[in-house]
Amino acid sequence: MARILGIDYGRRRTGVAVTDTLQIVAGAIGTIPSHTVLQFVKDYIAREDVERIVVGHPLQLNGEPSESMRYITPFVNSLRKQLPDVPVTLYDERFTSAIAHQAMIDGGMKKSDRREKGRVDSIAATIILNDYLTSRSSQDGEPATK
Repeated sequence: MARILGIDYGRRRTGVAVTDTLQIVAGAIGTIPSHTVLQFVKDYIAREDVERIVVGHPLQLNGEPSESMRYITPFVNSLRKQLPDVPVTLYDERFTSAIAHQAMIDGGMKKSDRREKGRVDSIAATIILNDYLTSRSSQDGEPATK
């Protein structure tokens, strides 16, 4: 089986996560500058077999796309154009940053370490990808967009 790559795209920083080859669990790769993420993804796919890319879809509480979509949409379009053989799925990322921050607190991370925004981004990417895996398995193997 191939891996699934998860992306929490931001204007300055992008969190990246990846599944194991059995697509059971996701783990953080790290945080990279957003202006380099497309090349990073292309390089990663050249080294690893990637079946799909899941990008966090920022929605408001009412389900409408957030303002962030104005810079995420061009990124997703570039992914689809430059990697036409790899499906790109947008997946609801509501509350992932808050959940990531709480996970750092629950894990005993020092307050000074929690202030590092890059940590939140990579954990958020992991949460998005794990949620995607959970929703997919609960839908009889069909990817679900929340």
